[in-house]
Amino acid sequence: MGTTRRALLIGGGVVAAGAAGLAGRRVWLDREPPALPVIDRSGHLLWQNWAATEHAYPATRVSPASPDEAAHLLRTAKGPVRMVGAGHSFTALVPTDATLVSLDNLSGVLGHDAATGRASVGAGTRLYDLGPQLAAIGQEMPNLPDINKQTLAGATQTGTHGTGRGFTALHGGIVEFDLATPRGEVLTCNATSNPEVFNAARVGLGAFGIMTRFTMQNHALTRVKKVTSLRPREELIEGWDDLQRRHRNVEFYVIPFSHWGQLITHDETTEPVRPRGPDTDTKGAMDLKQARDLFEFATPLRFWTADHLIAGMPDQVAIDQGWKLLSNERPLRFREIEYHLPRENQIAALREVVDAIERHRPDVFIPIEVRSIAPDDAWLSSFQGRESGSIAVHAYYKDDYQFFYTLIEPILRSHGGRPHWGKLNSLKYDDFAALYPRWKEALAVRDHLDPEGKLLNPYLTRVLRRG
Repeated sequence: MGTTRRALLIGGGVVAAGAAGLAGRRVWLDREPPALPVIDRSGHLLWQNWAATEHAYPATRVSPASPDEAAHLLRTAKGPVRMVGAGHSFTALVPTDATLVSLDNLSGVLGHDAATGRASVGAGTRLYDLGPQLAAIGQEMPNLPDINKQTLAGATQTGTHGTGRGFTALHGGIVEFDLATPRGEVLTCNATSNPEVFNAARVGLGAFGIMTRFTMQNHALTRVKKVTSLRPREELIEGWDDLQRRHRNVEFYVIPFSHWGQLITHDETTEPVRPRGPDTDTKGAMDLKQARDLFEFATPLRFWTADHLIAGMPDQVAIDQGWKLLSNERPLRFREIEYHLPRENQIAALREVVDAIERHRPDVFIPIEVRSIAPDDAWLSSFQGRESGSIAVHAYYKDDYQFFYTLIEPILRSHGGRPHWGKLNSLKYDDFAALYPRWKEALAVRDHLDPEGKLLNPYLTRVLRRG
């Protein structure tokens, strides 16, 4: 999320006379949001997602321990029936006042084939648990998202991705899955068995049934060198195509209200292991917040301060197995909008986004994330049929994020972007139908599996049904 020096604003001479008033304003704005009741009037326990953008009080909570139990549950349970993993999606995929299903009892590596590099994995396995379990059998997922707290089902059902021009999102590694349906069946789906369900439900928002097992095509364990460095942001923007050619995994962050960005690369290496150090990104982000708090209405001074404190900072280097380095700790809570654009449109859109923020949103301080993702053929994948570049804009959890919809989203849509299924957006049925060539075919499969709409909560009804 960006690395800066600590104590950005040491020195009494830096702060003008009006700083006390601004600090008082920020103390007021930095109040902790009020907590929701843990139990509602009916005695139902609160469920809330990580970002506190969505919540519910489900009447029933269940955790099936087998595919057959999941199928029976779906056939008999009261709807809406919704599945939950780690609750890391920002959109309202999970909320239900009826039945909430955890996949925690469907987890772990269930079997593997050393010759093909494939592993059978319970759908509820957390990514941070899957890494060491696969390493124990000499395998690893070839790419990972920025955060590894999600379940495998939750991550793949929302099209969660890492970065790297030759790497698909996580669901690109699925070669087979088992799906419990509202009809009470358990379907094994792959390219030749139930191929329509395989194509439609690989990225399915939990709207086709309960994923119970995946067969994943993995890679052999690989040692990589992770380098995190600060570079002039124009150098990163102009050199993005070259950076993608030169590095196995690469991403960068634009640090708003500065002339700098953060570059993160991962490349295969035989160098000795050098374990990663402690997290510095959270401190860096809070230092940027401190600069925002004091210089929100003094943009030139904010640029000057950030530029002088970022310049000359040393690179950070870690060397280890890829699964240990590709994901990061993100204790700082935020809200996020992320769109995936045709790769050739990504940089033009990024320039517009950065300009819009620096002209109109001095409250933004969390860096803007830029990644690349290879195409795949899942019908509801945001990367279906095209090389994609992602742009993600963040807002601190205490700050207003309505500008996502009024300022940022129009730019990203104008460049042909498709929203990340788990990130904030304002799109509805007709919008998605225009973005996905196989949209109607995918929804026909969904309606066949769930004709009563038992899996549709209000949000999914707006997205998957017209009118």
